[in-house]
Amino acid sequence: MEDLLAIICLFVILPGMVLWFIDRRSRRKNQQSETAQVDNADLLRIAERMEQRIEALEKILDAEAPNWRNRHHG
Repeated sequence: MEDLLAIICLFVILPGMVLWFIDRRSRRKNQQSETAQVDNADLLRIAERMEQRIEALEKILDAEAPNWRNRHHG
């Protein structure tokens, strides 16, 4: 009877636990990947808004102080 229990553990329970662990690990990795993609998309959106604001500020400076680029770029 103990031999049968050992065989069941080796060929049924242990592989099931290994597969469960691998599946859990894979799901966690996918969630992290999705989170990183969302974070990257947010960063891209923020960078695009900053670029628009910088361009707007440069237009204002060009209109009000035409030589500002020469004074601040060496």
